[in-house]
Amino acid sequence: MKKLLILVFGIASYFIFFATFLYSIAFVGNLFVTKTIDTGETSSYAIVINLLLLTVFALQHSIMARPGFKKWWNTIFGASMERSIYVLFSSLALILIYWKWQPMTAIVWNVEGELYATIITCIFWLGWAIVLISTFLISHFHLFGLLQVFQNFKSKTLTDPQFKMNFFYSLVRHPLMLGFVIAFWATPIMTQGHLLFAAVTTIYIFVAVKFLEEKDLLKIHGENYRDYQKSTPMIIPFTKFKK
Repeated sequence: MKKLLILVFGIASYFIFFATFLYSIAFVGNLFVTKTIDTGETSSYAIVINLLLLTVFALQHSIMARPGFKKWWNTIFGASMERSIYVLFSSLALILIYWKWQPMTAIVWNVEGELYATIITCIFWLGWAIVLISTFLISHFHLFGLLQVFQNFKSKTLTDPQFKMNFFYSLVRHPLMLGFVIAFWATPIMTQGHLLFAAVTTIYIFVAVKFLEEKDLLKIHGENYRDYQKSTPMIIPFTKFKK
């Protein structure tokens, strides 16, 4: 019964994540949904509220991803649930942003011309495609906790994904983050609120990857990852050249 409950929890967490991911596209791109990055009620404290929301997400995302926290967390809930809980909390932090985000609608830039706007919109969709494809390149279902709960349900030992340099990962070490950066900045109409969101998340991505995630990956993969660092750019493609 316990294994079944863990399985149900993992599946539910995954589908909450997937719905949140789809809403992210609509939220950032001002598509389909009633509450987006540029719609809804605002206030004179919009910038403060928005920064607090982004800070909550950054803290949750970084603290819960650290090996020390995960080790402690596993002693309470077990390794099979750790990733699903992380995914659930990340989704809830994003939902909080969608719910309480305060639009700042003053326009920073507005790209005129249907052709140029269409090109930028295509780049926006390309960014999200890179994000999704990148998750499958490194084991999508392991990344979001489904594999762990299924293996636990079948009483099988889970093995971590192997270190690979395939497709996007041969261009940059963190293509998933590259995809987010592209998606957040590619908009034909940039408002102050959207600019704040794009700037803060981009800074967070570079800082967290450089000073947290890279160190964790180096500890896990050792010299293989050190060689990978030397040969492959972190996030921006074509910024390392072989001599």
